[in-house]
Amino acid sequence: MRILVLGSGAREHAIITSLLSEAERHDITAAPGNAGIAAVVPVVALDPTRADVVSQYALDNDIELVVIGPEAPLVAGVADALRQRGIAVFGPGKAAAQLEGSKTFAKRIMDAAGVPTGRAARAGSLTEALAAIDEYGAPYVIKADGLAAGKGVLVTDDRDAAVAHADYWLGHGAVLVEQFLAGQEVSLFLLSDGHTVLPLSPAQDYKRALDNDEGPNTGGMGAYSPLPWLPAGFVDEVIDTIAVPTIRQLASEHTPFIGLLYCGLIVTDKGIRVIEFNARFGDPETQVVLPRLVTPLSGLLYAASTGELGTLPRPEFSDDVAVTVVLASEGYPEQPITGRQITGIADVHDVTIAHAATALVKGEFVATGGRVLSVVATGADFAEARAKAYAALETIHLEGGHYRSDIALRVAG
Repeated sequence: MRILVLGSGAREHAIITSLLSEAERHDITAAPGNAGIAAVVPVVALDPTRADVVSQYALDNDIELVVIGPEAPLVAGVADALRQRGIAVFGPGKAAAQLEGSKTFAKRIMDAAGVPTGRAARAGSLTEALAAIDEYGAPYVIKADGLAAGKGVLVTDDRDAAVAHADYWLGHGAVLVEQFLAGQEVSLFLLSDGHTVLPLSPAQDYKRALDNDEGPNTGGMGAYSPLPWLPAGFVDEVIDTIAVPTIRQLASEHTPFIGLLYCGLIVTDKGIRVIEFNARFGDPETQVVLPRLVTPLSGLLYAASTGELGTLPRPEFSDDVAVTVVLASEGYPEQPITGRQITGIADVHDVTIAHAATALVKGEFVATGGRVLSVVATGADFAEARAKAYAALETIHLEGGHYRSDIALRVAG
């Protein structure tokens, strides 16, 4: 199959790695990709948010399937333009992508569908935000209503910090002040063709920059899969009470969700609750879910894109576990220092490197962003996978680079 993957991060690198591992040999192109992706497939320097450019490229190159990785092209309506031209695309249209693009929209859909979630108040002014902050109390949860590249959420006991965060994001649009929910967090990906949903394996990611869940919120510093501590029937409960009602509600509003429904969940003492929805594969969870996938990914993505998920069984996963640890630039997430050389990548073994923000300059990899790469390791148990991942990180060097040392530590025994 001729496949175009849109995006330039570790998520897209992981998707491409999974597609390349299949017995069927695909013709894959990435746009715009990164240095690591360019080492394995051709890359094209086009703007993935330009619907006209992407759809024309797909037509000119006989692309059979477009896989949209990041959220920005989805919210920009790129999937709509591709579908209008008869091209199969994995990713929701602009209207359904508001499930991620607007937290207010997502809360409305959840309310209409009867999906369990925390209380929230939308604030368009600081006065409204202050009222909600004082009503809900600490810990305070403040979220930018729109896309914020993983930096729009603050959970804090410091009221002044909560007010400052709300004030900052109000300069970009509305904010949501939410009820704090306590419990273990779970990321569950579900494939959807607009009617049927099929689950992938649950994962847990680590949002805080530092060990022991300290430091500022980030786009994610690591993840592991599966989650041995989840209760039996967890995935089925999410499908029945969250995923299917959400998909049906969107379909009833003539905004079918075709693509990947990311359910950010929390297991509270009162049951499973939704923290957030995303409209695409999550990063870094994708890096640990896909290496365990036994079912060919291409068939799943194509079936979702063409309304045929109902003809497929649930995806199968290996018994191996997977751990990923993110290497970040000095200063991330506040002010990452970029342009520094990365060495040692060619010297690591028994792991996979998913590049996130890298470029090749004079034959050497350099960091071009905050989250630079993900080291992905699999093993028979978490102790083995962790040992492989951290051994690789000791070999890779980035001046000032940092990573968490406690990814999957709790489940390693």
